[in-house]
Amino acid sequence: MRTTFKKLVMVFFLGCFVTSIGLAADDHLSGLKVLVYTKNGEGFVHDNIPFAVESVERLGVLHGFSVEVSDDPGIFAEDKLKDIDFMVFTSTNNDVFDTDEQRLAFRRYIQAGGGLVGIHSVVGTERNWEWFKMMIGGRFVWHPKFQNLKVNKLDHSHPSMEGMPNVWEKEDECYLMKELYPGIKVIMAHDLESLNKDQEEKVRELSAPFARYYPAVWHQDFDGGVVWVSALGHHIKDYEDPTFVNHMLQGMRFVASQVKGRDFNQAYATDRNTPLKAFIN
Repeated sequence: MRTTFKKLVMVFFLGCFVTSIGLAADDHLSGLKVLVYTKNGEGFVHDNIPFAVESVERLGVLHGFSVEVSDDPGIFAEDKLKDIDFMVFTSTNNDVFDTDEQRLAFRRYIQAGGGLVGIHSVVGTERNWEWFKMMIGGRFVWHPKFQNLKVNKLDHSHPSMEGMPNVWEKEDECYLMKELYPGIKVIMAHDLESLNKDQEEKVRELSAPFARYYPAVWHQDFDGGVVWVSALGHHIKDYEDPTFVNHMLQGMRFVASQVKGRDFNQAYATDRNTPLKAFIN
């Protein structure tokens, strides 16, 4: 009973917050079906996952979209994905598919016009699959310890930045990556000068060739679909914090505004590694 009451209270206060910044009207999310995928491969598993799931479910109640939650890679089959408007991968990590057939089904879903919202360690997902790393924007390599830091808004006009502070001071991890894909459009950046100096040498080594600012939130159109990624969201408390919940909501609303139904006739991949059509002469 206490848990249920707490959820109801959170829904009420989040609803008040959302309404206060003017997002309840003409919501892109209403009536959509969202898949929240939580599978982790062998390795570290974040304890924030169930809290993130509850947060998305609360947003579903507030904004009128349905949520399907799964950690079963068997869901990645074309007939099961046709009615999914977009997906949320929340702190997935390492290999999250069991077979290349599942990887192909996911890729063809994106090519058909699907959408993906990636949260936190999604950048550590499918580290051995080139196409996935390009789609997500890069591959996680290391992060300095959890600490107070600053994240700066770069693109003030982007729809997913509505209601977000220009300089966001929070506790989190600064994820550093390699194999960054140049197609991503960065909209928020870590201020590396705000990090503790005790790991400064390694931060400088692994953040090169970036100087003071390093990608934290980005989006891109990729291989027929749309992707929005936030490397933030390590702590369980983020998923009850109004600023972070709004951050996640805005990313979901942006992706929802871009997906216009799936057309699997546009999906051309016959293998997980089929060359990108954009790169074929």
